[in-house]
Amino acid sequence: MNRAPFSPPLLVLTDGAATGGRPLVEVVAAALAGGARAVLVREKHLPRPERAGLAAALGRLLAEVGGLLLVASDGSLPADGLHLAAGDPFPPSRPPLVGRSCHSRAEVEAAAREGCDYATLSPIFDSASKPGYGPALGPEVLDGLPLPVLALGGVEEANARSCMTAGAAGVAVMGTVMRAPDPAAVVGRLLDELEAALR
Repeated sequence: MNRAPFSPPLLVLTDGAATGGRPLVEVVAAALAGGARAVLVREKHLPRPERAGLAAALGRLLAEVGGLLLVASDGSLPADGLHLAAGDPFPPSRPPLVGRSCHSRAEVEAAAREGCDYATLSPIFDSASKPGYGPALGPEVLDGLPLPVLALGGVEEANARSCMTAGAAGVAVMGTVMRAPDPAAVVGRLLDELEAALR
């Protein structure tokens, strides 16, 4: 089974529209308090200076806990790594860590060939955050992939362990944490499930 290039095997994706009006930095700070150690900044709609400021603020929080900050699509922002959308070109100047969003086994295989370090694969389950994506691939798609894959889409406490046992290197979550009244508690329970699967 492949393992993700960061630990613990949980990646939290940001979505400021899902926080119920709470500041995004506050929600991420709560997730870190619960044990999250890897965050992917999305927020592509923000003007670049605002997005850079958000990345810097989250980077400071993650540095305090020895965590990892990834940024979606823009390798010029301050981060530990770059996460490419399915259609983004591979950067000519390679960052230390590169991942890609994939939606099929074929796309994961292509990401491995181009030199990505990891990929997210979605939707594994039906997703409330992106209901238009689908159909759900199911955890069985996670078996035997050529690079570390994080299961994304509809992942929550009840099914996170099944992703790991199916072959995922970890899980990526967005709405499950962003919408949670207590992000720290949700992250803690997710990590319990993932760590149980790794024993």
